[in-house]
Amino acid sequence: MKKSMIVVCAAMMAGSMFAQQNLFGPAQVKSPEINPDGTITIRFKGPKAKTVKVEGDFLPEKLIETPQGVWAIHPAADLVEGKDGIWEYTTPEPVPADYYTYTLTIDGVKTVDPANVYINRDVATITNQLIVSREKGDNGDLFSVNDVPHGTVRSMWYYSKELGTNRRITVYTPAGYETSGKKYPVFYLLHGAGGDETAWYTQGRATQILDNLIAAGKAEPMILVMTNGNAWDTAAPGESSEGFQQPGALTLNREGTKEAAFELHFPDVMKFVEKNFRCKTDKNSRAIAGLSMGGFHSQAISRYYNQKFGYVGLFSGATGGVQALSQKPQESPVYTQFDADFAKQFAKGKEPKLFYIACGKTDFVMPGVKALREYMDQHNYKYEYNESEGGHIWRNWRNYLVEYAQKIFK
Repeated sequence: MKKSMIVVCAAMMAGSMFAQQNLFGPAQVKSPEINPDGTITIRFKGPKAKTVKVEGDFLPEKLIETPQGVWAIHPAADLVEGKDGIWEYTTPEPVPADYYTYTLTIDGVKTVDPANVYINRDVATITNQLIVSREKGDNGDLFSVNDVPHGTVRSMWYYSKELGTNRRITVYTPAGYETSGKKYPVFYLLHGAGGDETAWYTQGRATQILDNLIAAGKAEPMILVMTNGNAWDTAAPGESSEGFQQPGALTLNREGTKEAAFELHFPDVMKFVEKNFRCKTDKNSRAIAGLSMGGFHSQAISRYYNQKFGYVGLFSGATGGVQALSQKPQESPVYTQFDADFAKQFAKGKEPKLFYIACGKTDFVMPGVKALREYMDQHNYKYEYNESEGGHIWRNWRNYLVEYAQKIFK
């Protein structure tokens, strides 16, 4: 009996030690390391590895020609094995202050850096995160959690009568909202294809950006609403009754979904927000913007509901017309009334206070952006344009948000 008890206790202790080992097992190498000269070093301990590569948006950029146009890529770099099986790579030049993501590929298998616990999901890809900041107010600082008053972030469910289901949104209220008693303007911020209601909150660093800009007096205190733009999904992967389904719906629509379903249901979002939060509800107290697919949605929603939004932002937004999205004829009035609704949106004395268009020089959506600008120029519709370096990347979209957030509700 005594011997049995000893065996059981030993097994329990072993299990307990296994369960708690992460409390006492720090990483064997430091990775990433931001060096004093501004370079970044990535390390991996793998004595048995044959090849180790790193892919990340802090690596040197290369332009390549494709049938869709010029794309900017960041070719993978090789880590070199050194003493004790520690592999290492250091960027050849200092890296600008910013937020970056990266992955490792070990003997052909893509994975995250085991020494870096900070990870992020972007559609179906898991990446490590790092932030480079050198001084107050630089990009890295704007994307960081700083010692400033913080807003509150809520994940909430609303019912969409149009779609016949409950759906999830992320809502940010600025610091002081709970006690101020004031009403606030509302900014609806939309994600791209494959994203969801968590994309701007995680990868986009939207709440950190607003906290820091508002604290610095550079942006007006506002309510930020981040929707799920996939009409066929009720929530982000793993957050709905569908369970842990595989993410990756890279499409503007899904077969069996009503055409323009997301745009047609958008009044349900606005009604929920305006019922549950202290919102200003006049046109010039509402803004909408989005990246890529979200830019297309922002253009369509603001045009179809043409006197609801005083501020419109298209970040690498899709297009001057719906024809680029599908080969089949469009039937929804959201799309077929393009010219008439645009004319109403920009009617004299009723035009938006700001119509903001931004795109990277090597972005594959640039032809559509040019077509939209030409259309607006022909009709004397006023807009602001920002053309940046780079392509269809989060680094651009975060920067566009920083600029746009400082222009709205002024």
